[in-house]
Amino acid sequence: MIKIVPGQIKTSEFHAHLLNAVAPRPIAFASTVDKEGRPNLAPFSFFNAFGSKPPILVFSPARRVRDNTLKHTLENIHETGEVVINAVNYSIVQQMSLSSTEYPKGVNEFVKSGLTPIPSEIIKPFRVKESPVQMECKVLEVKEMGQLGGAANLIICEVLLMHVSEDVLDENGHMDADKLDLVARMGGNLYCRASGPAIFSVKKPLAELGIGVDELPDQIRLSKVLTGNNLGQLGNIKQYPSKAQLSEFAGKAYVKELSARFGSNPEVLSRKFEELAKALLDKNEVEEAWLLLNHALGLVNKFK
Repeated sequence: MIKIVPGQIKTSEFHAHLLNAVAPRPIAFASTVDKEGRPNLAPFSFFNAFGSKPPILVFSPARRVRDNTLKHTLENIHETGEVVINAVNYSIVQQMSLSSTEYPKGVNEFVKSGLTPIPSEIIKPFRVKESPVQMECKVLEVKEMGQLGGAANLIICEVLLMHVSEDVLDENGHMDADKLDLVARMGGNLYCRASGPAIFSVKKPLAELGIGVDELPDQIRLSKVLTGNNLGQLGNIKQYPSKAQLSEFAGKAYVKELSARFGSNPEVLSRKFEELAKALLDKNEVEEAWLLLNHALGLVNKFK
């Protein structure tokens, strides 16, 4: 691997590496006003949530790398201490990008981007009507991390009120990821879209202790067919299958067919079962794959 020491290359170059490496990043579409009440709207991808009681968001309008100047959002927050964080979905990504243009101070990015300002209920900055989720926030602290171009300014906010469009809710009143259709920032000109086939689930290993990858039989753990992700899925299993489970599993038609076809060649039999188990794991059918692999182990061990 190559080694990159931040202080030994240009800030702009390391900035580019960082944006590619730490991705995708959610986007804080920040709406502020200055002390005269003039609105400003700008996106920031140095952003995330850091608690829920109290609900804390942190984003950073970094000092400009090019000329070490401050962004209008930061200046406005120093003046008023309030901000609306609007979520960015695919339907407004181009308008969001347009709002990032460095217009002179006082220019209204709502007007320039064609987005609709609507009044907030608690604070002065406007919300973006087209955004599916809008969060009215008070600023708790602005933490400056340096004085040079590229230095972060961590704006720590508390969410006072969240607005959610009914259009992005499912039948249970929860936000639906596909309906939200959020976008995230990557390096350069790249974004990614968090909907459709880009979304997948990973079972959380919280309810019960999994056996761990280290406890998998060597033949499974050292498989040349199964991937690290597959082993991680199997390591989340809480116990080995019982004799009764394996006996019942052995009676399945497809298992009996495979055993009959390749039973005379344990190496081929093992590979076929592992390939099938991988296909099952890729479809998140973990229990079936686990039984299949353990059944295959039992067959192969008969030849030893």
